[in-house]
Amino acid sequence: MLDLRFVRENPEIVKQNIRNKFQDQKLPLVDEVIELDAKSRAAKQEADDLRNKRNVISKQIGGLMAKGQKAEAEELKKQVADFGAHLAELEAKETEYAEEIRKRMMVIPNIIDPSVPIGKDDSENVENERFGEPVVPDFEIPYHTDIMERLHGIDLDAARRVAGNGFYYLKGNIARLHSAVLSYARDFMINRGFTYYVPPFMIRSDVVTGVMSFAEMEGMMYKIEGEDLYLIGTSEHSMIGSFIDQIIPEAELPYTLTSYSPCFRKEKGAHGIEERGVYRIHQFEKQEMIVVCKPEDSMMWYDRLWKNTVDFFRTLDIPVRTLECCSGDLADLKVKSCDVEAWSPRQKKYFEVGSCSNLGDAQARRLKIRVAGENGNKYFAHTLNNTVVAPPRMLIAFLENNLQADGSIRIPEALRPYMGGMEKITE
Repeated sequence: MLDLRFVRENPEIVKQNIRNKFQDQKLPLVDEVIELDAKSRAAKQEADDLRNKRNVISKQIGGLMAKGQKAEAEELKKQVADFGAHLAELEAKETEYAEEIRKRMMVIPNIIDPSVPIGKDDSENVENERFGEPVVPDFEIPYHTDIMERLHGIDLDAARRVAGNGFYYLKGNIARLHSAVLSYARDFMINRGFTYYVPPFMIRSDVVTGVMSFAEMEGMMYKIEGEDLYLIGTSEHSMIGSFIDQIIPEAELPYTLTSYSPCFRKEKGAHGIEERGVYRIHQFEKQEMIVVCKPEDSMMWYDRLWKNTVDFFRTLDIPVRTLECCSGDLADLKVKSCDVEAWSPRQKKYFEVGSCSNLGDAQARRLKIRVAGENGNKYFAHTLNNTVVAPPRMLIAFLENNLQADGSIRIPEALRPYMGGMEKITE
């Protein structure tokens, strides 16, 4: 959510930003906010004037009563009573205007960073850099669920009977591999100075609307029937939510956190062959990284975060690239974002395995996360998040890139301690 004063003083910047995100239907909201803001400030000014008049007259009433001029005092009391009724009307208007302004401000997108490429959708995202040499072996690579089934590592039929499509049972060495990757990711981030968390897996609605846009919320979140609780789509939600309504001493920043959680997503609109198997599912587990920092440090942390994911995947011998998200592909709260994509030898292309985002002060403004500076000034923190790893999707890249000609799966050296020293998975 933008600063209301910024919108008031820079309406054309806000409108151009909306155009850059190809959301022209939101352009009228800017003028509506400015008009409502003017009415709100006028009502507040009139209310303040009335309160001042009431205070002055109240003192006059006291003086008249002291002099025994009761009739004159009663006349003034009637004026005060009239002021009170009108003041109540003005205060109700202020509340109404504030709510209408907030409704509109919640859907006006954040100002994107000047470095973000302008494009309509994800087809116009821009490749930044590749890490590792993509290889296509001289033997056929089966679909990932076929690899898992041959290794007795997955049961999709049982999952469908129990929960429907979009769920899975992992078992045997594939399940062990899944857990090993998460454990390795946890230690990888701890070794980089991040504090490990296991957060709540449900959050209240005020946290949901604080960390994401309404469009994202509708497309992702599962609500708990009869309660003000939602299942998290990522641990970023509950981790950022932990700072709601807090004033953080500046000396404590930055907070560098890494969190494990299961994640639950509706995944509306999923379709196509790559949506089958374990690529796009309703339940998965993830290791996340979150940073809360001073505004001037957020771009530095943005670069550090996506590099952490690249480094993690490269230790597992998986080639990756970074893809800069264009303006039209950015969620409304994001200032800048890039995807980390892993190489798929079977598809001969890269696919998304993580996303790194700088949200500026958007989440902090919604959740009232402020920083107390050394000079006593208070300002909104900046928040960032990035995926370390999210199996089982990551397992697709792992299995394809470590598949051997004999059908076995090589275990990279970095992961072997978490697999009991195992060097490969065989039938």
